[in-house]
Amino acid sequence: MGRTVWAGLLCLLAGTAAAADYRADAENYREHLRRLQPGDRLLLDPGDYLQGLPLHDLSGEDGQPIVIEAASPSARPRFIARPRVNTVSLVNARHLVLRHLELDGRNLPVDAVKAEGHSRYADFITLEHLFIHDHAASQQNVGISTKCPAFGWVVRNTRIERVGTGMYFGDSDGSDPFVAGVIEGNRVTRTLGYNLQIKHQKVRPPEYADRHDTVIRHNVFSKQNALPDPQARPNVLLGHVPLTGVGSENRYLVYGNLFLHNPSETLLQAEGRVTVYDNVFINGSGDAIRIQPHNDVPRDMAIFSNTVLASGTGIQVRQGEDAVYRQRVIANVIAAVTPVLGGEAAHNVTLPYQPDLLNAAPAELTPLLLGRSQPSSRLPQALVRELAVYPDWQRATHPGARIAPALLRTLDAYPP
Repeated sequence: MGRTVWAGLLCLLAGTAAAADYRADAENYREHLRRLQPGDRLLLDPGDYLQGLPLHDLSGEDGQPIVIEAASPSARPRFIARPRVNTVSLVNARHLVLRHLELDGRNLPVDAVKAEGHSRYADFITLEHLFIHDHAASQQNVGISTKCPAFGWVVRNTRIERVGTGMYFGDSDGSDPFVAGVIEGNRVTRTLGYNLQIKHQKVRPPEYADRHDTVIRHNVFSKQNALPDPQARPNVLLGHVPLTGVGSENRYLVYGNLFLHNPSETLLQAEGRVTVYDNVFINGSGDAIRIQPHNDVPRDMAIFSNTVLASGTGIQVRQGEDAVYRQRVIANVIAAVTPVLGGEAAHNVTLPYQPDLLNAAPAELTPLLLGRSQPSSRLPQALVRELAVYPDWQRATHPGARIAPALLRTLDAYPP
């Protein structure tokens, strides 16, 4: 008796159904959605899919997600947008994986992937190797958006371009929190507004009571080809976590990313609790990092081991009045018209703006700038030990960012 049959019999004896693979095409794929159970895979043939992907009241389980993916990763099924309907619509969904799909917006005023506002939850959603493009009817049209409580999302190795906003998590009034996300290895370019925004959060449900950080790593966030616009937005904006109670000790870990150019705004704006390290920031048209009050004030945060090249201000920290929090600016290499404003600065290397290095390879920028600076002392060992507690920090003895192999893989897969 074959191994698959034995596995099926064991599952039946245990009172569970065996996971199944279903093969579908553009004509019949929606018939399969209703039958998907935990552990099942829906394998989609190449072609143009015109009826969207409604994932409503559909859930896998921990360790047994429902997977919807291309039958062949080299031949993505193309989902084409329809008027007045978001292409991938999530309502009351958990433990789903979407892989190797193309979402073509045709510049209709809809979103590519949206956890809908009337959904009670959309948890443990993984989006991998998607190609999302041409959702740019206005800045309000988004590549990936959540408008309900969303926990445990992973957005990985996805390419987003020519959209209004790349990723927008949370709601404008601070409701519907986005918690414990991992955003890694993505390339987001040519957005009208933000490449990424995570909204401030007022409260969180009690089931999110444990410590949950959100990680943003090894991405390329670029507005290199954007036109100047007084309504433009930063490449990335991070709002605060809840001010008290559940979630108030959470933070954003932003590391190993490449931020490129913005003709009207800064590359990264943040408040609340944020740790920013081992990133490269290049802006030939303005500022790089701006820490400032938005919906609250900057709280305890650290900005260290970054490399910054900016024609405006490199790192600016603006606290609210009577602030009692610490914003440490440590061990960065900054070449800017104004390298540092505010914060507790120490062990940084500062230089005048170096416009001839705007086109330098990101991995070469730190050694090039250090080579033009006065000889700098090694970082104190006590500081190195202190910083070594941060995940994946590229342990360094000198200031500045060290490019992680994972970011090099993103650059190789998706050149700027």
